[in-house]
Amino acid sequence: MNFASHPVVASLTPVFLLIAAGYLAGRLEWIRESAVRDLSNLVFLLLIPALLFRTMSGVHVETLDLSPLLAYFPAALLLLGVSIAWRGFNRTSVVLALGGVFSNMVMIGITLVELAYGKAALVTLLTLVSVHALILLTVGSVVLELVVAKEARAGGERAPHVLQTAWSAFKGALIHPIPLPIISGLLYAQTGWGLPAMVDKPLQLLGSAFGPIALVLVGVTLARTPLRGQLVPALWITLSKNLVLPLLVGLAAWGVGISGLPLTVMVVAAALPMGANVFLFAQRYEVAQELTTAAMGVSTVLALFTLSAVMLVMAYLN
Repeated sequence: MNFASHPVVASLTPVFLLIAAGYLAGRLEWIRESAVRDLSNLVFLLLIPALLFRTMSGVHVETLDLSPLLAYFPAALLLLGVSIAWRGFNRTSVVLALGGVFSNMVMIGITLVELAYGKAALVTLLTLVSVHALILLTVGSVVLELVVAKEARAGGERAPHVLQTAWSAFKGALIHPIPLPIISGLLYAQTGWGLPAMVDKPLQLLGSAFGPIALVLVGVTLARTPLRGQLVPALWITLSKNLVLPLLVGLAAWGVGISGLPLTVMVVAAALPMGANVFLFAQRYEVAQELTTAAMGVSTVLALFTLSAVMLVMAYLN
């Protein structure tokens, strides 16, 4: 088989060429800083919901396999806990640990998985996506608030109750442009009505615009990512995110009897580079902002090699 026509190479190349195009556009300032927020809002508030709702509107609950959730998230939470324990119980530790387990499943993962494995694989990925932010960001929020409460008590201040913190984090993660259209689409699918053509076609067009715009935005973000003085700690986070997490997820999935395409999708999802949501935590809690941005950049660039290796291994095993 010609190297250029290998399924892994054929699916990864368009993804990284679009990221490279975005990087060039960012470096040349064709897309200025002021436009990035508006484009991000377009992707997250319109294009992603259209794609997710349309995809899930044809999925029936009885055909949905929830076993990937039982393998993926225990592995991710185990690595999160070990990473926090290794670095110490503080704000920086929690944010960096979150960076080592939170995948860019939406902006990179959806396009890549559909290109590489087709629509059937997308259902497995969206099963993970539907609760990915809900579980990891909620746990991250609660742990960070516990750290803040500990700091407040040490300083003699009054801290909010942990249940109040947990509920606020859960609600914020649920009412979000990613889980909400997935859940809405799944509920609509159970009616059996199907989408009318006049609704389905605009959703299809919006969804098809998501992939290229999202990947170009990843490149624009990388063009503004400072790496000076942050490379070594960013590499440690990248090691956790790009290699350790997929290994743990693969072992957990194998342990509960998952095989074939679902196993491949789970491992590839775990091997995706670090998601941008982690930076929002760094901003909110005012810690490790430069390191988090650098880690996202290093993780994305090195994913060209690590993700290729993971996909080749999974192709060989299956």
